[in-house]
Amino acid sequence: MEFTTVLFSTVLAVLLSASLLLRCAPRLFSSARRRLPLPPGTLGWPYVGETFQLYSQNPNVFFAKKQSRYGSIIKTHILGCPCVMISSPEAAKFVLVTKSHLFKPTFPASKERMLGKQAIFFHQGDYHAKLRKLVLRAFMPEAIKGKVADIESVAVDSLQSWEGRLVNTFQEMKTYAFNVALLSIFGKDEIRYREDLKKCYYVLEKGYNSMPINLPGTLFHKSMKARKELAQILAKILVTRREMKLDHNDLLGSFMGDKEGLTDEQIADNIIGVIFAARDTTASVLTWIVKYLGENPSVLEAVTEEQEAIKRTKEESGEEKVLTWADAKNMPMTSRVIQETLRVASILSFTFREAVEDVEYDGYLIPKGWKVLPLFRNIHHSPANFPEPEKFDPSRFEVAPKPNTFLPFGNGVHSCPGNELAKLEILVLLHHLTTKYRWCIVGSQNGIQYGPFALPQNGLPIRLYLKT
Repeated sequence: MEFTTVLFSTVLAVLLSASLLLRCAPRLFSSARRRLPLPPGTLGWPYVGETFQLYSQNPNVFFAKKQSRYGSIIKTHILGCPCVMISSPEAAKFVLVTKSHLFKPTFPASKERMLGKQAIFFHQGDYHAKLRKLVLRAFMPEAIKGKVADIESVAVDSLQSWEGRLVNTFQEMKTYAFNVALLSIFGKDEIRYREDLKKCYYVLEKGYNSMPINLPGTLFHKSMKARKELAQILAKILVTRREMKLDHNDLLGSFMGDKEGLTDEQIADNIIGVIFAARDTTASVLTWIVKYLGENPSVLEAVTEEQEAIKRTKEESGEEKVLTWADAKNMPMTSRVIQETLRVASILSFTFREAVEDVEYDGYLIPKGWKVLPLFRNIHHSPANFPEPEKFDPSRFEVAPKPNTFLPFGNGVHSCPGNELAKLEILVLLHHLTTKYRWCIVGSQNGIQYGPFALPQNGLPIRLYLKT
């Protein structure tokens, strides 16, 4: 139902948004007169482009058909503007690393307005570098080492709440990831704001992939209203912190440092952006891990043995039973399962960039203003990079992959600065899931749903039981 609403909103938007079409059209038509040809491909239906084709089916099928017909650089038209899709490791490196200054990060217009124009995702240069430094200061290993016990507490509480119940794995993992994100942003103060923040954010996120038509009744309108309320809550939190005049070892404290000079609007935009980046992607990875472990008993057994060994060692040595950073760094098999899940599932099928000037690549023109989409999914599923790419095989990561072929967190200066935190919260939850519980998947195990993330059908319903 939610995906149907998004599609309806998309149709309505592209039919009504003449201004968007007019803004894109001059670039589109003038490109044909330039000295270099545009990449091969089709722009799809008038106005709508190929948005429906991308978001309503298996992205592997959509991308594979395109690549088979046109090659590794393809033109298309998605979410209101012309795009160039690239699917080779060399092209991804060109856009994300070598010539990254020619391609600014961007998102669909609806997502830019919902996250906030001051969020780290939409900037380059000094401002981006400053924000990245602040985020890394809060999320680098040295900073998150002391949060392992708190994250473990969230994981234990989450799993206990599932015991004996039929649960939607993805929805429960979203709650877990959301709570860890709030803990990382606000520290232990987050409990005071959790429910209010959750109420607003859950409405906001429903409109992320809608078209930016701010009419009553549309997803975008409802989401923007929730976004305003969310910003008001964050403003109250900032006022409270300033009145307390205490140092806080969390992301908000990093943003609020006197030397940083960030405005309240900049702080709010980046807090909302971090919640967005930390939630659905991590929850998706965890959901696929539960599915893949359930389908691969030998892999599940190997992970369980590794986690039981950590638990047993702590008991035999008389250590506290709580996990430590050292424990998290001693999980090679479990880490390979995470890597292989990131590759096979390819939670982020692609990322958005925008050419800041006309760019030549491989004999083709990428016109200024066009979106450029490095296709991570294609790269991860290429037999040339990973033999038998559809097979779930964590052992392939016993050897480092070829350069620029494994890009789950992006690459270059805009790669995900929170990847260490994401891996930590996944490892902590898997420790308790495999050592304390068994589960069974309910219903079809083969279906996949799309919109926008690829997920197991119906969010992977499972029943969770304590081991006896």
